[in-house]
Amino acid sequence: MMSAVKTFFFKTQGKKSLSLVDWISYFYLLLGFLIIFLPVMWLAMNSIKSQFLLQKLDTNILPLEYDRIARATVYNPEGKDIFFIKDMPRWVLYWNDLSAEEKALHDPHKFLEKFNGNEFYALRSHFGLVSGLAKKYITENNLPDWLLKYPSMFPNSKKEHNPELILETLNIEDQRLLSEFLGLNPYKSNGFTAQILVTAPDPESGNASKFAVNRLQANKETVRARPIESINSKMVTLQTSTLKANTKISPSWKNYINPLTGNLGDGGQFNAVRCLNNSIIVTIIATIITVLINSMAAFALSKYRFNGQIIFFIIILATLMVPASVLMVGIFKMISLTGLSGSLWGVIIPGAATPTGVFMLRQYMLTIPDELLEAARMDAASEWTIYWRIVFPLALPAIAVLTILSIIWRWNDLILPMIAVSTTKAAYTIQLCLLDFSGEYVSQEHYRLAMTVVSLIPTTIVFVFLQRYITTGIANTGIK
Repeated sequence: MMSAVKTFFFKTQGKKSLSLVDWISYFYLLLGFLIIFLPVMWLAMNSIKSQFLLQKLDTNILPLEYDRIARATVYNPEGKDIFFIKDMPRWVLYWNDLSAEEKALHDPHKFLEKFNGNEFYALRSHFGLVSGLAKKYITENNLPDWLLKYPSMFPNSKKEHNPELILETLNIEDQRLLSEFLGLNPYKSNGFTAQILVTAPDPESGNASKFAVNRLQANKETVRARPIESINSKMVTLQTSTLKANTKISPSWKNYINPLTGNLGDGGQFNAVRCLNNSIIVTIIATIITVLINSMAAFALSKYRFNGQIIFFIIILATLMVPASVLMVGIFKMISLTGLSGSLWGVIIPGAATPTGVFMLRQYMLTIPDELLEAARMDAASEWTIYWRIVFPLALPAIAVLTILSIIWRWNDLILPMIAVSTTKAAYTIQLCLLDFSGEYVSQEHYRLAMTVVSLIPTTIVFVFLQRYITTGIANTGIK
């Protein structure tokens, strides 16, 4: 096989050198390959990037991990301080991206014992400990219960209470803790983010210095950066070409492992086995029904003569020109009235007959000689026997094409599942399940990209191993 592929790619029209036709052919082949392959490659490469890189709109093809430094913003009565905390462990930098099981492996309270001052306040907010510590303090010191509800109160309700009167009686550290919890000035919520650590010439002195940048974009000539050596340092503009950053390839395989093992944490409800099983059931049953109904309709339209035959055929072809969005309301009403809502049958039945399949099979069956059918009738064969024992086997190339296309259509379909089973979680297909990763408050794009790649595997396998039937069937369709 490899020799055949090599012969195909290196075949030329010119005997000694590439001719103009060869150059045009290779250019067209390369262009088509890139148009098809690049989006798939982008999807595959982004599916192994961490959630942090995707949120930072990382534009690298490979999942490159940079050396990072923690940038913190802490609010004080004198204003805000912006500073950097060096040598932070990886689990601290990506704390918000860790699963519940990964967080359980670390003790942020013990880690905080090594810090004080602004670093302590920044890390305390970063670990999300302010709320728990404040509620514990309020309870242990018998402070008013309304303090626990104050952060979630409506503005009008907050006017009925005056937390400042209570804070005045506390020491400065307790005031700060409760003020951060209650959202009172000057102690706003502290900020913490992991930025890329780069080395570049200082714009003023020209000496190599270390800076922190939010993200690197090769298509931008300059980037805004902040020196890491001083507190509240001003932003500077650096030339992108002068930046040096340490990188390493760091694929995030947990994007695949966690959803497939049901280890999503944070209340994730994605069930890979159930979603894949539903899609398999829908695809297999719907494809069988589609092949049977379409082949029978094509048999009648190609081998029988009856009044209105052409009109029926024109009506079937006319439905090809009706946009799918126009049919959504009608399909929804049909599913609701027949009681198929919330059932996989509501996904299977509405698309059982396809005008494309009827047209393709009819054109192919027209090439089957009528004499074969007449000979079978003379031998007392029934119409069912003629269809099943003669027409169906002879039309297998076209039927194979329809089978492959139906598998691809049904597996990738999103509209019908949304109409039929959107209110029944147990009946979700894989395409509908992927929407679970995009919530109103939480977006897990890293999981959705990984599971999208998984959902592409079955149809890719079907297409790769059965593509020869597609070319054979389409090539012969319509030839009389």
